[in-house]
Amino acid sequence: MPEQPSAAEGFGARLAALIAERGRLCVGIDPHPALLQAWDLPDTARGARDFSLRILEASTGLVPAVKPQVALFERFGSAGFLVLEELLGAARDAGVLSIADAKRGDIGSTMAAYALAWLDDESTLAADAVTLSPYLGFESLRPALDLAAAQGRGVFVLGLTSNPEGAAVQHAGGSTAGDSVAARIVAAASAENRAEMARSGTALGSTGLVIGATVGTAVRDLGLDLTAVRGPILAPGLGAQGATGADLRALFGTAFDQVLATSSRGIGMAGPDLTELRKAILAATADLRGA
Repeated sequence: MPEQPSAAEGFGARLAALIAERGRLCVGIDPHPALLQAWDLPDTARGARDFSLRILEASTGLVPAVKPQVALFERFGSAGFLVLEELLGAARDAGVLSIADAKRGDIGSTMAAYALAWLDDESTLAADAVTLSPYLGFESLRPALDLAAAQGRGVFVLGLTSNPEGAAVQHAGGSTAGDSVAARIVAAASAENRAEMARSGTALGSTGLVIGATVGTAVRDLGLDLTAVRGPILAPGLGAQGATGADLRALFGTAFDQVLATSSRGIGMAGPDLTELRKAILAATADLRGA
């Protein structure tokens, strides 16, 4: 099995070092049917493999992390999971952090099983980090939080998403700053990172948040203190969804240095030519640096 991360150096510390070296772009790897068609690839597990490994090849050495969307592999059943396993292993070998965008969330032994699948050294699906859904209660994520900490991996907890339906849950209770569901999730993530920093002295914690790049004024309206999180902020929405580096700077303000901005279709649409993919990655990285 390829070398696994060391618990002595947490995910946040490794991510911070790579951001300083390569910039803050995370390339989403989404073998969507429309993208496979645009690349003249079959909408099969084999097509997803060719697409994904080409995106990873283009990303290697240029970005700190890639984010495969698990559902777009899962749709091919066991063959799709084999492709995802290969991709995660290849990212590890290439020195690119992987974030499995699985959005898992449950209680008790089921949550523990999800944690073992995506974060345990012995799992073939183990990524450097995984996205989690906290809407059964933040503490329901404890098995994943503890396993990630023990094995030097990270998590990104859904905090504030840009889909219109999300506001019905995430903004609830928000008439006073700090009282919304989103604010409580932010506060809980902050507490996790403070505890990690007290143990290890790291400058960036390993409990991240997912905050959509196109949430408008919601961060301000809900009184979210993202700087106090002291952990990474995964911000999907760069590129094809309309957000720019300047938009991210305006949205996140003093928390911008914690942002890992994700572009998926915006990069994928530049393929399949490897040179064009790299140009798109470099352009997005430059846009973020310029912000």
